[in-house]
Amino acid sequence: MGLRTRETFSGRNAFIFAAIGSAVGLGNIWRFPYVAYDNGGGAFIVPYLIALVTAGIPLLFLDYAIGHKFRGSPPMAFRRLHKKAEMFGWWQVLICFVIAVYYAVIIAWAACYTWFSVTKAWGDDPAGFLMGEYLQVADEVNVQFNFVPGVLIPLILVWVAAIAILAFGVQKGIARSAMIFIPLLFVMFIILVVQSLFLPGAFEGLNALFTPDWSRMADSGIWIAAYGQIFFSLSVAFGIMLTYSSYLKKKTDLTGSGFVVGFSNSGFEILAGIGVFAALGFIATQNGQAVDEVAASGIGLAFIGFPTIISQAPAGALLGVLFFASLVFAGFTSMVSILEVVISAIKDKLGLGRVSATLWVGIPMAIISILLFPTTTGLNLLDVTDAFVNSFGIVAVALVVVIFLTAGFTALPKLRDHLNKTSSIRMGRTWMMFVGGITPIILGYILIDSLQTMISEGYGDMPAWFVGVFGWGMAIALVVVAYLLSKLPWSSKSALHDPDIDGEPVSAPILDPEIDAKEIARHDAETGEFAAANAPDEPAAATRRSARNGKDRP
Repeated sequence: MGLRTRETFSGRNAFIFAAIGSAVGLGNIWRFPYVAYDNGGGAFIVPYLIALVTAGIPLLFLDYAIGHKFRGSPPMAFRRLHKKAEMFGWWQVLICFVIAVYYAVIIAWAACYTWFSVTKAWGDDPAGFLMGEYLQVADEVNVQFNFVPGVLIPLILVWVAAIAILAFGVQKGIARSAMIFIPLLFVMFIILVVQSLFLPGAFEGLNALFTPDWSRMADSGIWIAAYGQIFFSLSVAFGIMLTYSSYLKKKTDLTGSGFVVGFSNSGFEILAGIGVFAALGFIATQNGQAVDEVAASGIGLAFIGFPTIISQAPAGALLGVLFFASLVFAGFTSMVSILEVVISAIKDKLGLGRVSATLWVGIPMAIISILLFPTTTGLNLLDVTDAFVNSFGIVAVALVVVIFLTAGFTALPKLRDHLNKTSSIRMGRTWMMFVGGITPIILGYILIDSLQTMISEGYGDMPAWFVGVFGWGMAIALVVVAYLLSKLPWSSKSALHDPDIDGEPVSAPILDPEIDAKEIARHDAETGEFAAANAPDEPAAATRRSARNGKDRP
């Protein structure tokens, strides 16, 4: 066993619940239904399922393989994979840092709206209530520190709860909370769906959602939308699943677990589509409108569209409590997973204990979140930050990592072999083709398309300086800071310095045999670390391990 024992999930089921808790988030409830409706309805399900099998699940397996093989947070796992790859891990960590800071406030809104549903506090004007009375959105787009008590207090409670759960650790905190929240979420949402199906006009909404427009199948846009939805909803390629898989026991079935997580996530999305569009069919019928006139996505659906439905639906208060409580549970388990990426990275880099790392990370992040987002200017800041961290953060880092693992480090064969060691479903060349072939093409298209749109059209009616600082500036800063963090030395207490990982020698995929041979020779002369961390030669690695330990290990 390595010198420092890494925390682990108690078993496969605990990991699956935690992974589903991460994957099933706000986007499943408020993004998928509209994306499906807007891209061919029932016809969208075909490219959606193809995208799940050819990109979503293969990328999920890639995260599992890296995290489980190298037993670390993204920076440690990528450094163990190859010294030059550490920056990719920090890029992922910083993306999670930014997302967690603003994600928490949406959960706070949903918690308040759970209570508002009981009294229907928004009255006859949900949009005016949200922007005016509740969020008190300022007319000017800038950064002010005029706090809104109705947002500030629940946001503080969200951060206290998240930090407390994460301080309890991987099994007692993350897994145990997920095993409570996820079953509750599914039960509540099933009740919500059943209630929605009995609303007058519900099937008008379902017809709008599921009636296939097969002519759209030839449109490349529908395929890009399908791959984009799968990519964003599965929590892949920005450190979450990599971190969670590093807590798995040595002989866990990786691919079997991945299929369960992937299809559970998609099953929940389809269930959300049924519930949401049944409710939209009701409100369209009540108001004498077409479904496309009331269909919306994101914050507009959750905090304006659904309150309108709740005000007019039979037993609307119950419908509202179920819907917004579902948002709270789905969002909270996702937030916990996002925060864990940052905590795990700092814990690994500095060699801290669980509680210390949680407090060192959680408290500063909570302070930043509390200073910026429960204010009269918080909504605009959230809007721009979210748009850029998704379009130019998550997509960009995923594309770069896949290209380097495929073309730069030639790592896929060894990662495939690691998956196949303990997995019930074996991966072969098809998996490598999906990861190294299809995925870069799709991600590249999404990234270029987003860049072209943002450059030519700007971002809404936001001032150029605001978008430049909190949009483009933030996206560029993530890369720069990630590079700088990768250059900082690792603490002597860090598990990176262990000569083995759970009893096996530290080894890594080869960048290129000839290049690596030169790198190993040069760095061996300096510290010996590079060879120990990257040399493929098992006897040599074992010799170094024995020398560092001062004795042979049985």
